Amino acid sequence: MSLTFLPPNIQPIQSLIAQQIGMELSVLRLDNMHPLVNGNKWFKLKYNLLEAQQRNLTTLLTFGGAYSNHIFATAAAGNLLGFRTIGMIRGEERLPLNPTLSFAVQQGMQIFYLDRQKYRQRHTAELQAELQQRFGNVFIIPEGGGNLNGVRGCMEIVNNAAFDTVCVACGTGTTLAGIILSLTKSQRAIGFPVLKGGEFLKSDVDNWLKNYLASGLPVAHEEIASWQLICNYHMGGYAKVNDELLQFQQQFTQEQGIPLDYVYTAKMFYGVMDLLKQGFFPKGDRILLIHTGGLQGNIQRRD
Repeated sequence: MSLTFLPPNIQPIQSLIAQQIGMELSVLRLDNMHPLVNGNKWFKLKYNLLEAQQRNLTTLLTFGGAYSNHIFATAAAGNLLGFRTIGMIRGEERLPLNPTLSFAVQQGMQIFYLDRQKYRQRHTAELQAELQQRFGNVFIIPEGGGNLNGVRGCMEIVNNAAFDTVCVACGTGTTLAGIILSLTKSQRAIGFPVLKGGEFLKSDVDNWLKNYLASGLPVAHEEIASWQLICNYHMGGYAKVNDELLQFQQQFTQEQGIPLDYVYTAKMFYGVMDLLKQGFFPKGDRILLIHTGGLQGNIQRRD
């Protein structure tokens, strides 16, 4: 399996507030690793695709909403690496296709739709057996790449970078779990859920950590780093946005030269900057913000 990636670079953020309190603020640019398969999406796909190859399976089947970054990345990676791809999309068909689904189809992905009640069964053995019978011997990747293969890949994101605090936006908690497992006990991770009521991710991340450590898969450290969720920067819920967030997103991009997507990274960056003003971080803290990509979502912003 071979794709050519640029190594993600760490870019300093010029923040007057951070400088005044002696803090180092940087961003890990996962967004510019590859033009189509970038961000945390690649890290969550990597070991799933390797397992599919090892099992000699040539068709990938996965799940996502109509605006899913995961659907976008899976379609692109499958096309580049010679996999047939099938996307099971939540909800009813809407034509014309939005930019995400149009791109997926252009990459060769076959699109099928599951009503919301059926979609809620996507993790069940019954539905997965039904899909195997319908489509043949396919390799099923969970929504968002949310499985132990995804956690394992996300352990490679930070890659021993020397920072005290690592911040990342959260959807399923898979990326956060992988980052936690990669950190030393002297470091900590902070997750910013982009969904309203994101407190439920606490138990999900705990389960990822517990199940991964029990799986026998490679680990970086014997002890788990400290971590927490900060749940009040969702701006109304998943893919919701307000004028304040849009203004921040635009101003940050102009000042720093770093584009943000409004679904994930803009909310996390906004939260970090707001917490800096509140004195939340220890003086002298070295903070690394993870840019998880997903910039294609900006062209289809919806209220």
